[in-house]
Amino acid sequence: MNKRYDHMFSRLAQNREAAFIPFVMLGDPTIDKSQRIIETLIANGADALELGIPFSDPVADGPVIQRADHRALAAGVTPESCFTLLASLRRAHPELPIGLLVYANLVVHHGINGFYEMAKQSGVDSVLIADVPRQESAPFVAAAQSAGIAPVFTAPPNADENALADIARLSQGYVYFLGRAGVTGTDREMKLPQADHIAALRNAGSAPIVIGFGISTPEHVRTAIAAGASGAIAGSATVNIIEQYLETPEKMHKALAEFTKKMKEATKIS
Repeated sequence: MNKRYDHMFSRLAQNREAAFIPFVMLGDPTIDKSQRIIETLIANGADALELGIPFSDPVADGPVIQRADHRALAAGVTPESCFTLLASLRRAHPELPIGLLVYANLVVHHGINGFYEMAKQSGVDSVLIADVPRQESAPFVAAAQSAGIAPVFTAPPNADENALADIARLSQGYVYFLGRAGVTGTDREMKLPQADHIAALRNAGSAPIVIGFGISTPEHVRTAIAAGASGAIAGSATVNIIEQYLETPEKMHKALAEFTKKMKEATKIS
């Protein structure tokens, strides 16, 4: 198992910072444009990346990310072209943690072990499968661990102590704590996590806790960190900028740069 997440969280803690992790869809709006978008995020402060592979039925995602899926699919983006892009990103950024957020059909279609082997060869650090509950996760976890890839699970805001202990046991790299129930999107804001949920995960020996779903402003980032999180993920807010400026790429990159800088600045603990 590689140590990129461990090194990142340790470095940030020493600097009294948390992680800002943007999510974007690989290949949105095209593979080449996607690579430039991701490089803009990295250049302006992203500590790690969470990336999607386009899928036709993204049940955990709201309309903003669904449209990103559809744009990438319409451009002919495939899992194979995504892995090629991932390998290019890994060569350019050897220490940057890179995670995938995908759906089970994409994994199973390539064979579970085959998918994780492709992810390994492309330099992926973690895989979160949005529609696989932990009770059915054993073959995916086994394949991930065999490939040296961290399996990541989500912790819903209504999870009980036993569920949180399971999530802490299964997750490596980080735990994705959902800021609210439902699907991704900025139409409803995150809710402050219960302090006892964070404590239960930590008491169970969890990997660092990162909060996502509903995070779209620097204040949300500060709220997540104040709740005890080691980082924050912004998905729909990031993808919305891409969609807003599809026809004006220079404005898009300027807006993405400004957004990333502001979100990263909010991770600094005073």
